[in-house]
Amino acid sequence: MVDYHAANQSYQYGPSSGSNGAGGGGSMGDYMAQEDDWDRDLLLDPAWEKQQRKTFTAWCNSHLRKAGTQIENIDEDFRDGLKLMLLLEVISGERLPKPERGKMRVHKINNVNKALDFIASKGVKLVSIGAEEIVDGNAKMTLGMIWTIILRFAIQDISVEETSAKEGLLLWCQRKTAPYKNVNVQNFHISWKDGLAFNALIHRHRPELIEYDKLRKDDPVTNLNNAFEVAEKYLDIPKMLDAEDIVNTARPDEKAIMTYVSSFYHAFSGAQKAETAANRICKVLAVNQENEHLMEDYERLASDLLEWIRRTIPWLEDRVPQKTIQEMQQKLEDFRDYRRVHKPPKVQEKCQLEINFNTLQTKLRLSNRPAFMPSEGKMVSDINNGWQHLEQAEKGYEEWLLNEIRRLERLDHLAEKFRQKASIHEAWTDGKEAMLKHRDYETATLSDIKALIRKHEAFESDLAAHQDRVEQIAAIAQELNELDYYDSHNVNTRCQKICDQWDALGSLTHSRREALEKTEKQLETIDQLHLEYAKRAAPFNNWMESAMEDLQDMFIVHTIEEIEGLISAHDQFKSTLPDADREREAILAIHKEAQRIAESNHIKLSGSNPYTTVTPQIINSKWEKVQQLVPKRDHALLEEQSKQQSNEHLRRQFASQANIVGPWIQTKMEEIGRISIEMNGTLEDQLSHLKQYERSIVDYKPNLDLLEQQHQLIQEALIFDNKHTNYTMEHIRVGWEQLLTTIARTINEVENQILTRDAKGISQEQMQEFRASFNHFDKKQTGSMDSDDFRALLISTGYSLGDAEFNRIMSVVDPNHSGLVTFQAFIDFMSRETTDTDTADQVIASFKVLAGDKNFITAEELRRELPPDQAEYCIARMAPYQGPDAVPGALDYKSFSTALYGESDL
Repeated sequence: MVDYHAANQSYQYGPSSGSNGAGGGGSMGDYMAQEDDWDRDLLLDPAWEKQQRKTFTAWCNSHLRKAGTQIENIDEDFRDGLKLMLLLEVISGERLPKPERGKMRVHKINNVNKALDFIASKGVKLVSIGAEEIVDGNAKMTLGMIWTIILRFAIQDISVEETSAKEGLLLWCQRKTAPYKNVNVQNFHISWKDGLAFNALIHRHRPELIEYDKLRKDDPVTNLNNAFEVAEKYLDIPKMLDAEDIVNTARPDEKAIMTYVSSFYHAFSGAQKAETAANRICKVLAVNQENEHLMEDYERLASDLLEWIRRTIPWLEDRVPQKTIQEMQQKLEDFRDYRRVHKPPKVQEKCQLEINFNTLQTKLRLSNRPAFMPSEGKMVSDINNGWQHLEQAEKGYEEWLLNEIRRLERLDHLAEKFRQKASIHEAWTDGKEAMLKHRDYETATLSDIKALIRKHEAFESDLAAHQDRVEQIAAIAQELNELDYYDSHNVNTRCQKICDQWDALGSLTHSRREALEKTEKQLETIDQLHLEYAKRAAPFNNWMESAMEDLQDMFIVHTIEEIEGLISAHDQFKSTLPDADREREAILAIHKEAQRIAESNHIKLSGSNPYTTVTPQIINSKWEKVQQLVPKRDHALLEEQSKQQSNEHLRRQFASQANIVGPWIQTKMEEIGRISIEMNGTLEDQLSHLKQYERSIVDYKPNLDLLEQQHQLIQEALIFDNKHTNYTMEHIRVGWEQLLTTIARTINEVENQILTRDAKGISQEQMQEFRASFNHFDKKQTGSMDSDDFRALLISTGYSLGDAEFNRIMSVVDPNHSGLVTFQAFIDFMSRETTDTDTADQVIASFKVLAGDKNFITAEELRRELPPDQAEYCIARMAPYQGPDAVPGALDYKSFSTALYGESDL
């Protein structure tokens, strides 16, 4: 609605809307033409002019208040044409052209002319009424114009027994007041002076408001005031007349009386229609309230489940690895807690949600309502897709956890191996650089030089023997980097230091050899025995060090075959110890022979062997250490062998139970499929049988719990595979959930069939006949059929189908366009055609009656015509009315009514 109120504002209008008010037409009849040529000289009578001013002002305000405004002075407030155009828009329901901006006289005249043109377009003759007279505040012309508007929009359309306008209104008054004494309505002036006619009209329609028997004909002022006050208070008819003016005037103004009486006609003529409309609306709203409650429950449950899935999937998709195996094991424990505690209730919620959805759809079909379409993203298929995504994420998360634990175990083992080898190598290289840089050959004797040469040759041999260890250290560091070890930086730093030191040792070794070879020609004496000792002692010492490393090396196995392989390798190592002991004795014999020769030849040795630092004491000490490590290795391998044997027992124990539970679940699924197709006996018998079958399935749950306990033991033992069974715990869980969902869905289908049978009055024999016909054409025995099989079924029941008719039926039985027709949809179709239900158009027509033929309705009108709870229900759900004739508080009943039947959103 355009704001016409503020004189100092710019007037902005939207585009004009089509007519939906009191229509026009070019011909109004002889009566209207005569009334247009009214006697303006009568306005010279001040009493009549006063009555018309009072009445016409009140009548105008009764309409202008719908637009949130009013007038005070009828010949002044219409001068600029703004409120006059607004009045015409309110009473006609149509848009007038935009009013002109500005306050000049020409703008006012143009606005009034637009109003007069609109009145003329409705077939009204405006005799001697011009825009200039209205703008100049001519009272006679202004009142004449308002009376013309009242005739056209309030009186012309009154029709009673083939009479219309004034005669129709008079006949209506005579009919309504005929039973009352002292009332004889013959005209619209003196017949109303005593006030009894007004009270009789009110009493005829609302007897509880007037005590008619107590009224006295000789007290007209009291009678008139009583009628005016009651009409204003209870009938929403503004006071348009003054009792004293009517009583004190010999002949009250006919136009004022007609204007006021027409308000009674419009107030009472729709009373019966309003009651009928209210009853229809109450019936429709009661059904819709119940369905909306079910829809809200579904939306709430679906939102909660989808929100849980939305929160859970990111947690399951979190693949941020931890640095230690303890942290990853805690993640694994959290995942097991999720499987045991958090997920099972959500499985039950998902099943219950599907059952509620099917029940709601059945009730909507029985009440001729469209199928319930959940909010976007909350369809049953959306929930199933979300659930499938959850289970995929769950499976991927578990696999990632187990793989990550294996990786961390491998990393810990490699890191410890790196540290051991690096420590041994660093201990060996300690002091080597200083030794290679020592220039002792410059002051040494010939024998010393030759000894230094031999010693250097022994060192080179030792250096070459350590090359493998350096390469192993670098390879382990590389593998740690590839496996993303968290302390790779320190590993790389240490490895680089070792490699740099190794390169330096090689360079220094080469430099020292060149220096010694310069003096080699001067050196002749050499102790072959010491040299031989050094050459044999160094590799043997290196072998012992490697053996000690291997005997202390950590191992990780997952099967009995792996541990038996380690035991076999260890036994093979032990078989080489006698040969090693003989080599040790031979090396010690060389040392003893050197001592014997020196003593026998009185040679004074300088002390230790000049060619090596490996003394017999070192060899004996390391050999004793190897002898101590061998039984410890035996004990560790036997313990691991016992552990793997225990793991094998757990595998066999789980496989034995899983190979029983898995086939049992598959068998039950097949039996349920047969039961849902055969359905022998009455529906109640079938329901009872299915519930007994459901209890037998639930009673089998302890077997699944036992399997869960066994699976828990396997998980705690970190067993990752089982060759004794093809069933995993995940397969068993999914099968169990599908079994529970299938039996619950089958029970729900039978319950819905009972609900349909009872609601539609279908006999047991008819239901069995429907089932037999459906099963006959259900070629695949799946409980549903495609469109071709369904067409054959309909033809067998007597339907003569064209493509258009068949497509219409398919849209009813398959509203989601899945391409399949269920037995429940078939039953609904066979029983739907006989049901008599309300339509959206009927509800809209009922609301229009309550609204007094307006395109909108107010909260006050709803509370007046409907029961309190029904009225508040409508008010809470109706959107604000946005039409061109909207007033403050206007509500849109059309979109609300269509939404009740699914034709648009609430």
